Amino acid sequence: MKKLLAILMILYTGYGCLTVSFTGADIDENIKTATIEIFENQAPLTNPNFPRIVTEGLRDKFIRQTKLKLTNESGDVTFRGAVTGYSTAPVAVSGTETASLTRLTITVSVEYSNRLDEQKNFNQSFTRFADFNSTQNLNQVEDALMTEISDQLVQDIFNRAFLNW
Repeated sequence: MKKLLAILMILYTGYGCLTVSFTGADIDENIKTATIEIFENQAPLTNPNFPRIVTEGLRDKFIRQTKLKLTNESGDVTFRGAVTGYSTAPVAVSGTETASLTRLTITVSVEYSNRLDEQKNFNQSFTRFADFNSTQNLNQVEDALMTEISDQLVQDIFNRAFLNW
């Protein structure tokens, strides 16, 4: 038992200095800058704050989880996006034939350009949703739902650009 503990201590101290990436992102070391343009609103109906929320969410993710410098233009990688869908619909019916849950669904379209490797460029739509109790008015829960959906969309966009899925 003492030998096992000693071996574990040696391994721990010997490998304790390794750097581990928790994002799993595969960002080419030659990529130094990113441009994230403000998302546009192209949905017929939407909360006017959502394009800003998703733009800031994506920028925050880069600041927190990468070493890339954000630039206003001409980044090594560029993200352009638009909110193209924003809708609510009933999703669960209770025994009284009334909806018990309502779903907020948001779609964004993203154009990703990689100046250093054009093979990685893409144009793709991403859709996420969140459900809320139908007894609540959308105005009561919209801010929280937009944040939740934005977080999911930002993760999807980041994963598509840097995790090759």
